[in-house]
Amino acid sequence: MLGLKETNLKFPNQTGFYRGKVRDVYHFEDKLVIVASDRLSAFDVVQPKPIPYKGQVLNQIATEFLKQTADIVPNWLTSAPDLNVHRGLWHTDHKNMFCVSRPKKSLQFID
Repeated sequence: MLGLKETNLKFPNQTGFYRGKVRDVYHFEDKLVIVASDRLSAFDVVQPKPIPYKGQVLNQIATEFLKQTADIVPNWLTSAPDLNVHRGLWHTDHKNMFCVSRPKKSLQFID
């Protein structure tokens, strides 16, 4: 079984495209289409061989958590029309968006 390594789609009214380590993002004026691929990234290096169905699992987990927390923290998700695809709002005004930041220092464990 071959995995979904990349997408090269062209949509009407598409305004941009970004290929991340594991997702391909298609930009429109006020919307996004995000395709979760089967690419595997380890230590910021994309591995040459994809893992079949990895994108579907990643996308389904993300969909579930985004839906369950939407009443707590607003998010961008509007639908998940395919097992590998999210559609959502592209926010040019980021004042209503939330982000979790982690310090770049190592964690200290206390015995």
